[in-house]
Amino acid sequence: MLGPVILAASRSDKMRRFISAAPGTKQVVDRFIAGETVDQVVPIVVDAAGKGLEVTLDVVGEDITTPAQAEAARDAYLELIERLKALDLGPRAEMSVKLSMFGQALENGHELALANVRPVVEAAAAIGTTVTLDAEDHTTLDSMFAIHEELRKDFPQTGCVIQSYLFRTEADARRLAAAGSRVRIVKGAYKEPASVAYQDKAEIDKAYVRITRILMEGEGYPMIGSHDPRLIAIAQELGRQAGRKLDEYEFQMLYGIRSDEHVRLAAEGHRMRVYTAYGTDWYGYFMRRLAEKPANLLFFGRSILTKG
Repeated sequence: MLGPVILAASRSDKMRRFISAAPGTKQVVDRFIAGETVDQVVPIVVDAAGKGLEVTLDVVGEDITTPAQAEAARDAYLELIERLKALDLGPRAEMSVKLSMFGQALENGHELALANVRPVVEAAAAIGTTVTLDAEDHTTLDSMFAIHEELRKDFPQTGCVIQSYLFRTEADARRLAAAGSRVRIVKGAYKEPASVAYQDKAEIDKAYVRITRILMEGEGYPMIGSHDPRLIAIAQELGRQAGRKLDEYEFQMLYGIRSDEHVRLAAEGHRMRVYTAYGTDWYGYFMRRLAEKPANLLFFGRSILTKG
């Protein structure tokens, strides 16, 4: 049960300093983070497109404490979109955003986050792509869904994320699985209390399957966020049962994890999108990747031991 401990550490400044200074950290961070700058991530987008893959790009950073920082996050995405415009890759390169980066937790945070994210959504639409709103901890979701609904009035292609470990998500999935919607289903990577979330992996997986069925049988566009071979196979079967063609849903996996599987699924005719994070404020994102899978933590531990 190391996952909850690691997630708790993701909010600790002391652990942030320790992990950042550890000799083997950079080797592991480089596995999950595509770079620190736009210049470093653009070639990765081009390479992915050459392999028949699509990407969703996340400028990492969540610990926003001032409106100026929220505006800087907005501007970082606008800079990214300007660079992608020249690539003419259209929907092969969408954006994923966390509203916490846009000031959601600040005073009048709902209105601030909406005001900051709207220009990003507008700019993405102007180059033929879109934005997906990432799900964060359960206390932020009502605001996220309200912003999602507001954005979809003008930009109906705007997507959102739901998390199978939350009790509320099956109801959210039924509401969201409407014509024109884009919904990514993931297990969830935040520390949540037993009052709102399943704590047992088997229960989370069962909920994931139930929710995937809802999305596949709905009228929207499901995005299956998983590296689990069993859940991927189940999603393929649910898609077949629902009569979906291979381009009527997609798989999404993280940059640096199961890269061979990315290519294999694309070669089979599936739409395969790689969630690609970059930026300097990598700590929170990195710690959730460690918490999600014991193998990631073992890899990190070996790197520290061999580099120390």
